[in-house]
Amino acid sequence: MQNVLSNPFKQALRNGEPQIGLWLSSTSSYMAEIAATSGYDWLLIDGEHAPNTVQDLYHQLQAIAPYVSQPVIRPVDGERSLIKQVLDIGARTLLIPMVDSAEQAREIVSATRYPPLGTRGVGAGVARAARWGRVENYMAQANDELCLLIQVESKTALDNLDAILEVEGIDGVFIGPADLSASLGYPDNAGHPEVQAIIERSIRRICAAGKAAGFLAVDPQMAQKALSWGATFVAVGVDTMLYTDALDRRLVMFKTPLSAASKTSY
Repeated sequence: MQNVLSNPFKQALRNGEPQIGLWLSSTSSYMAEIAATSGYDWLLIDGEHAPNTVQDLYHQLQAIAPYVSQPVIRPVDGERSLIKQVLDIGARTLLIPMVDSAEQAREIVSATRYPPLGTRGVGAGVARAARWGRVENYMAQANDELCLLIQVESKTALDNLDAILEVEGIDGVFIGPADLSASLGYPDNAGHPEVQAIIERSIRRICAAGKAAGFLAVDPQMAQKALSWGATFVAVGVDTMLYTDALDRRLVMFKTPLSAASKTSY
C-alpha cells in the first residue's frame, strides 16, 4: 500500500516553504472537506477551543484525507493520554498549546515517541495510524514522519524561549497572539506596538534557531507581516469567522443591519 506515514507538511517546513493554512473550528467533517477542496496547505483541526471530541477529530481527518491539504490537530492540552489517542487515530502533525518551559516541551516530545525514545503507548496496530496493522514496521517508522509543533503564548514561555528552542524533537514553534497579548498586559490588543515588536522578535529568534515559526492572523495585512518576518506556517483565517462574515454581508444586501433596526424601533 502507499506510504500513509509520509508527511509532506513536515518536509515543506524543513525546506523553508511557506505553508498557508486555515483554522477549522466548526467541528464539522462536512465543513472540513469543503475547506480541503480549497487547496490550503494545512488545516488546523482545533480541539482546544472548539468543542471537538476525539471522534470529531477522527471524522475530520477522514474528510481531509483524499485532498492535498495536510491536517494538523491541536488537542486540548499536552497530556500524554490525549496525545496517544490523536496519534492513534492517524494524526501526523500536532500543535500543542500552552507550552511554557523546556521541561514541558521534553515531556511532550516523549509522549509522541515510542520506547525506548519516549513513552507513547503501543497500540496503533489496532488503529487507523497503522491502518489496523497493515503498515509493516509502523513503530520503526512513525517517529520520523511525526511533525511536532508547540505554542508559545505567555510571558513565561517567552522568558524560556531559548531553552525551549534547544529541545530536540520540536519541529516548529507557533506564536499564539491572543493569549500572548493578554499575558503581556494587553488583552484583546495583539496589534499593540509593543506586542507586535515582541512577536516579530520571537519569530526571528525561532527561525534563527532552525525551527519553523508559525502564526494565526485573521487580518490579511498581519498575515503578510508574519510571513515577511520569517514565519513559515501561517493560518490566514478561521472557518467560523469567515462563515459568519459571509452570512452578515449577504444579509446586509437585503435587510437593515440588526443594530440599526434596534435603534429605530424605540
